[in-house]
Amino acid sequence: MNARLARLRRPLAALFAAAAAGLALMALRPGPPPSVRVLAAARDLPAGTALAPTDLHHVNLPPAAVPSGALRSGTGRTLAAPMREGEPLTDARVVGDGLLRAYGPGTVATPVRIADADAVRLLHPGDHIDVLTTPAPPALPDATASHPRGDARVVVSSIPVITVPAPDEADSRQGALVVLATTRAQALALAAATAPLTLTITAPAP
Repeated sequence: MNARLARLRRPLAALFAAAAAGLALMALRPGPPPSVRVLAAARDLPAGTALAPTDLHHVNLPPAAVPSGALRSGTGRTLAAPMREGEPLTDARVVGDGLLRAYGPGTVATPVRIADADAVRLLHPGDHIDVLTTPAPPALPDATASHPRGDARVVVSSIPVITVPAPDEADSRQGALVVLATTRAQALALAAATAPLTLTITAPAP
């Protein structure tokens, strides 16, 4: 019996040594690199998208690759600019405080309904526009008679477009919405305009 144990001692010692070496290597092997879980676009998304759960998914990024302002939730937020599939969602991509910081202090997001929905479809986030109002002519007894409209008036000038919400089919006959980056005084001027609003696309103010 002792002779048998003596014969097995060397193979067992080698087996235990190999197991110990394997455990030591596993202990020394570096773990998975650190990562941060962030939200990203599940597909290409246009500006004005009201984000739904199916529009976003989670991806793991190295900490150094996580953009500033990355959002942990986005459902119900509205995109202010287009997103490519896989692009992390940040506060600069949605309508809100994070986006407005880029326009300086005192800026507010002002939704404005423009009478010409086709003109609104020409706009993209970052465009600058003048918003004008033209008083309607007075009512005439003869509906076929012509009467010149009042002079157009510029309400606000060279205003940046934040986003163009997706059109509402039920409301298209009343124009289309555009969200502008205005001062509070400009927002009040737009809210006080009673005539239909139109726009012209302009170059940014120097």
